[in-house]
Amino acid sequence: MKESNYKSCDELPLFQNAEMVAKVLGVSPSSGYELVHEPDFPVLKIGSRLVVPKEKFVEWVSQHTQRGAD
Repeated sequence: MKESNYKSCDELPLFQNAEMVAKVLGVSPSSGYELVHEPDFPVLKIGSRLVVPKEKFVEWVSQHTQRGAD
């Protein structure tokens, strides 16, 4: 797994692209591109670009974080 360069959500820019999402999560760029095309992932389409609002991204990560074994 790749290590994220970000130590806090406060360091994130207001919007991220797929490559930055991958860096934040510590995954490959191709995984970042796949993720932004998932139906429940919070993207904003501007022309042909897909960007991810910081607050929605942080919320998505929180909702998809496992809280323990069920």
